[in-house]
Amino acid sequence: MAKLAVSCILFIFFINTLFQSASAAYNVINFGAKPDGKSDATQAFLRAWSSACYSNSPATLHVPRGLFLVKSISFNGPCRHRIVFQIDGTIIAPSSYWSLGNSGFWILFYKVNRLSIHGGTIDATGAGYWGCRKSGKSCPPPTRSISFVGASNVVVSGLTSINSRFFHIAIDECVNIMLRKLKINAPSWSPNTDGIHIQSSSGITISNSAIMTGDDCISVGPGTKNSWIERIACGPGHGISIGSLGAYAAEDGVKNVTVTDSIFTRTQNGVRIKTWARPSNGFARNIRFRNMTMTKVFNPIIIDQNYCPDNHCPHQSSGVSISGVTYRNIKGTSATPVAVNFGCSSSKPCTGIKLQGIRFTYFNKAATAYCKNARGSSSGVVVPGSCLG
Repeated sequence: MAKLAVSCILFIFFINTLFQSASAAYNVINFGAKPDGKSDATQAFLRAWSSACYSNSPATLHVPRGLFLVKSISFNGPCRHRIVFQIDGTIIAPSSYWSLGNSGFWILFYKVNRLSIHGGTIDATGAGYWGCRKSGKSCPPPTRSISFVGASNVVVSGLTSINSRFFHIAIDECVNIMLRKLKINAPSWSPNTDGIHIQSSSGITISNSAIMTGDDCISVGPGTKNSWIERIACGPGHGISIGSLGAYAAEDGVKNVTVTDSIFTRTQNGVRIKTWARPSNGFARNIRFRNMTMTKVFNPIIIDQNYCPDNHCPHQSSGVSISGVTYRNIKGTSATPVAVNFGCSSSKPCTGIKLQGIRFTYFNKAATAYCKNARGSSSGVVVPGSCLG
């Protein structure tokens, strides 16, 4: 805990430094961008980024009010000094679902360091792509709205992301990323529109955000460690998930993740750990879920080690080891009779599960709990009663 406290102090110091006023300013309009929502501003944004990135002093890249049409774009680092990316307008993707190519990215920040993104809206215009997916037609690869790959010391604050074609925000191979005061919105029926997806990253903090989407509000993938999620309003959506894990035989695990002080409203799941039913050396350990309120949630607390969303199921036993998972002070109403569901692996039973201060009802009646291959303990008030072995 002492090491974690020191890390937090250093990260806060970094944030305070990052928010100091930059001394060089680059407005995308001065590089040829037009705020009409029709003219292609991609190259203007790249020219502005290049100038900011190679500036001899800390810089601000400014996107003023208006609509700016941007195609697939990559902001590459590392840069010479810290950059503030100030968005006062809206960045919009072309409406054609073939327009963003095959890279899987719309807006990519690659190997950037000491970046702060403030405010604004990004609109991926996903309706056409969702329609293509629903119709069963041949569609281009799914595209993440905004991605950070190989980045470090990044703060994203006050950003609104709407109508993503796939993940709204994706974090991969990153260190020390803070996301706060975000608004993420896509219809509940939009496919695979996770709010925030994390993998192979450390020191990720997500806080004070409202996420309404068609898949997981937040998904924590393989290789994530030492991360903190707090004060999230989730719903509609599929809840906050660890996983899916175990898609591959050789896979990094997830450890030291806390989710706290959050609310879930009419979501498919509350807090979930999901793994594929196949051999894997993956793991999830030292996971803490605490201080949550759930309203009409279908699976408030769930471990699913037979995860299979598309009916092409492996029908094996999950090799992912789940241990040291704590659920504390979680309450609310379940939309199904089973409020606590631990469906663990027969070859790698869940161990060290702890329940404390759990209170759920089902339409003013007692909810129930289900356990399979799940071992642990309970203390204090636990309703429904614990079924842990």
